[in-house]
Amino acid sequence: MNSFRVARAALRARPAAFRVPLQRRTYADAAPDKIKLSLALPHQSIYKSQDVVQVNIPAESGEMGVLANHVPSIEQLKPGLIEVIEDGGSSKQFFLSGGFAVVQPNSAMSINAIEGYPVEDFSAEAVKSQIAEAQKIANGSGSEQDIAEAKIELEVCEPMVSLGKQE
Repeated sequence: MNSFRVARAALRARPAAFRVPLQRRTYADAAPDKIKLSLALPHQSIYKSQDVVQVNIPAESGEMGVLANHVPSIEQLKPGLIEVIEDGGSSKQFFLSGGFAVVQPNSAMSINAIEGYPVEDFSAEAVKSQIAEAQKIANGSGSEQDIAEAKIELEVCEPMVSLGKQE
């Protein structure tokens, strides 16, 4: 029996007293207009705020913007820039190596990544030279491992090309 059928059977067997009623939003509910955002790495939290207006993330399914009262979801992130638009119109950007974004029903969002840095920590020139070097190796006749590593490096570095436009 597969795990899905086992879970469904266990769910049906659960006593009715322990079932949690489905929560539904209605027109009378007051919807929050801000997102509570937490951006965390395994060793530290790099951003935490109660008053974020929008968060733009590079999800595997495509670029997406998250506003308050967004549909609850879990998104896998690809390497790229996270943009946090704060109350008052200011924005902050972070480069993440990938990870997951979890949007919860109460306008709370948590982003977890292995590595993440504020955009200010990067030099646009260093990124461009690293991309040029990786392109040479990826298009060259190196070993299969060197070519694979260069392609991964390009996948991670190419989203940072836009850094040069912000300086």
